[in-house]
Amino acid sequence: MAIVLEEVKTKVQQYRFAKFGNDLYKDCKEFCPHLLLDEMNTFNPKKNPSYDVCEAIQYLAYRDGKIVGRIAGIINHTANEQWGVKKVRFGWIDFVDDIEVSRTLLDAVSAWGKSKGMDTLNGPVGFTDWDYEGLLIEGFEYLAPMASLYNYPYYERHLEAYGLQKENDWIEMQLDPNCETPERVLRLDKLVRERYHLRVDKVHSAKELENKYGMEYMDMLDKAYQELYNFQPMTPRQKEHYKNNYFPLLNFDFVTIVVNEKNEIVGVGLGMPDISHALRKCQGRLFPLGWIGVLRALRAKQMEAFDLLLIGVRPDYQGKGVNAVIIAEQHPYYKKYGIQRVETTSIMETNTRNIANWEMFPHKQHKRRRAYQKKI
Repeated sequence: MAIVLEEVKTKVQQYRFAKFGNDLYKDCKEFCPHLLLDEMNTFNPKKNPSYDVCEAIQYLAYRDGKIVGRIAGIINHTANEQWGVKKVRFGWIDFVDDIEVSRTLLDAVSAWGKSKGMDTLNGPVGFTDWDYEGLLIEGFEYLAPMASLYNYPYYERHLEAYGLQKENDWIEMQLDPNCETPERVLRLDKLVRERYHLRVDKVHSAKELENKYGMEYMDMLDKAYQELYNFQPMTPRQKEHYKNNYFPLLNFDFVTIVVNEKNEIVGVGLGMPDISHALRKCQGRLFPLGWIGVLRALRAKQMEAFDLLLIGVRPDYQGKGVNAVIIAEQHPYYKKYGIQRVETTSIMETNTRNIANWEMFPHKQHKRRRAYQKKI
C-alpha cells in the first residue's frame, strides 16, 4: 500500500505524533521514553517561545492506516541570519525500517523548506541548540539518559541513502567518579582562583539564584555558547522559559556558580540525577502516577547514574581553566550521593579543551552522534 502523509494540525494528531516516538521503541530496553506532555508543548507556539524566531511543520506517515513514521521541519530564521545560511532543519524523525517511509518524510520537509526559500536540509536537530540534536551512530548498547536522543542503528543507513552527509559530530563520555579528584584538577582549581580572583558562590535554590543574579546566568550561558553548532542567541522569552522550566527541578548541590571579584558570573556548571529509569517505568506519562517516580528520582539522596548537562564559561574567561574550578567543586558530591556512573552530554568532537577536562578521570568515549546536511 502507498504511504499517506498527514500534516499535524490538531491536538489528537499532536498526541499521536508524540506517542509514536515512544511506541516505536516499546521493546527497546536502551531507549528512554520522552515525556508526552513535554513533546506536545514543544510544538505549541503558546508554550514554546522558540516560535518567536522559528516556524515549523510536522508530518505523520501512514501505511494501511497505521503510523509508520514522523518528522518535524523547522526554520530558525535568527540562526540562519546569524550563520549566513538558508537551512531547513529536520528533527523528531522516527520511522520503521523502510526506505520508502524515510524518503517520503525527508522529501516532505525538503519540499516545505524549498517553498520557504531554503537551500539546505540539516538534521537531526531541534528548534535551537538547547534541543536534542545529532543521530546516534555509535553506542547503541548503552542506556540513553533523558538528555540524549536514542535511535535504532538502521537510521544512519536511511539518512545516508537519502544523500545526507556529515556536517558535525559530537561524542559522549562515560566517567567513573570513584576516584580522588585528579591532582591536576585540584592544582588548576587553586591556580585559577588565585590568578583571576574567582570564587564559587554556592546557591541553594532557583529562587536564591534569581534573587542574587536575576537573569545574569542565562545571559552568560548565551554568550558562552555563541560558537556552538547552529547557535541562535536566545530571546528574552526563551531565557525566561528555560529558567522557569528547568532550574527549579535541579538539585542545587550540582549547580556551581563561579564569580569574579566584581561578583560577575563567569562560569556555570550543572547536572542532574539520571531519571531515565523513572521515565521507562511510566512510559513518558506523568499522569496519573508517573510524576511520583520522576520526582523521587530528581530528589534522590543516593543515585547510581548522573547526567552532566552543561558547563558554560564567559568568553573572556574561556581557556583560563574555569572548568577546573567547576569540576573540583562538584566532584565531592558524586561521592556523597554514591554515584557510580557519570554521563557527559554531547561534546563537539572539535572541542578538545572540553574533552581534555574529562580525560583526567577514568573514562571511555562510548557514543557518537552526527548532524547531516544536503543541498536541496
